[in-house]
Amino acid sequence: MTTNILILGGGTGGTLMANRLRRHFPEGEVSITVVDQDNTHLYQPGLLFVPFGLAHPDEIIRRRSRQLHAGVDFIEAEIDRVDIDHKIVHLIGVDDGPDQVPSEVRYDVLVVATGAMLALDETPGLTGDGWESNVFTFYDLAGAAALHDALAGFEGGRLVINVVDMPIKCPVAPLEFCFLADWYFTERGIRNLVDITYVTPLDAAFTKPIAAARLGSLLEAKHISVITEFNTGEVRSAVGGPGALIGYDGREVPFDLAVVVPMHSGAAYVARSPGLGDELGFVPTNLQTLQSTVRPEIFAIGDATNVAVSKAGSVTHFEGEVLAENIIRFIAGQPLSETYDGHANCFIETGFSKALLIDFNATTEPLEGHFPTAVGLPLLRESRLNHLGKLLFQTVYWHALLPGRDLPMVHAAMPTAGKRETSAMDLDIPVAQGAHT
Repeated sequence: MTTNILILGGGTGGTLMANRLRRHFPEGEVSITVVDQDNTHLYQPGLLFVPFGLAHPDEIIRRRSRQLHAGVDFIEAEIDRVDIDHKIVHLIGVDDGPDQVPSEVRYDVLVVATGAMLALDETPGLTGDGWESNVFTFYDLAGAAALHDALAGFEGGRLVINVVDMPIKCPVAPLEFCFLADWYFTERGIRNLVDITYVTPLDAAFTKPIAAARLGSLLEAKHISVITEFNTGEVRSAVGGPGALIGYDGREVPFDLAVVVPMHSGAAYVARSPGLGDELGFVPTNLQTLQSTVRPEIFAIGDATNVAVSKAGSVTHFEGEVLAENIIRFIAGQPLSETYDGHANCFIETGFSKALLIDFNATTEPLEGHFPTAVGLPLLRESRLNHLGKLLFQTVYWHALLPGRDLPMVHAAMPTAGKRETSAMDLDIPVAQGAHT
């Protein structure tokens, strides 16, 4: 009897899972179907580069269906809801014409991979009069492209980069934007005319103290101000005029141009599916197995989960290795592997063709040394090699990660070879440095 594996979401997690499972199971033993509301696969790390003219929108999108191996079915449809009791996904179907879509799809195994969505309406005033006039986000393609034009016409003033709340996709991206803005305006010869301020709800530049110390030092060296523990309650702006972020505590941060990372939530259909998600629309998930705590036949990956790890592409990649094994074990009736440790790593662009690399997991701070072995990319240190590594990753993404191939020496478990324990004292950087108000 054929086992029906249904994957909701054709982004990073859904695509690599479908391809990994297709590579393992012969056709006929399982059917694998991916559902997504559109057929455009976006390389999300590339969004950071679009506002600065370092990437063009056409360079970071491809058709979702073309990224899936032969033998994986693709349905382009919006998901209405999931009936977890009867193992049915209800779609907003199209019953006639050349693009017929079924109104429902049954599953034996369900993988939720629909990521995190931008909850723009959760912040009063964000999409008001100044939206895409002097208030922007680079967290979607249209916003990144519009911000490119705004930056090109910006001749000076107060540039504010604001994270409204956590969790967000790629937590280092707002910091990278600060560093690239410093580089961009320096290259234009007007850096002295631009006041750059990073506004975060965190009590430091980043969540991990060691990384926060290093990044805080870089922000200070680049004369980028930092305002911490700021919870944005409202954005006030008008077309062609200055604006301000209004904190719940009454503090105001004025701006001439604001780059805002909005609140995030799970996909809307999760909230419409009784029992599937939490109050934010994320799927309750066991960190070590990636099996949901909702039903044993439901699994989740990437930004769609509620696990306490970074919502970053590397996390999805490492989760995929464990999750593919566990779905294989689940179908075979075997105990699941409890091996995912929250491993994540991130290239952090710091401007001027340099980048910093951090590698950590749920219990271990970013370590100094090299990745993935003693001979590799330098950790917690700016280098041109790391910058080249970030640029090369786009090729790796399309041709190795999405196809579900294992990367040499890069595995789900955090490697320890070539690393050494680090403290803020070792770095000679106070943890709180750069985290002033």
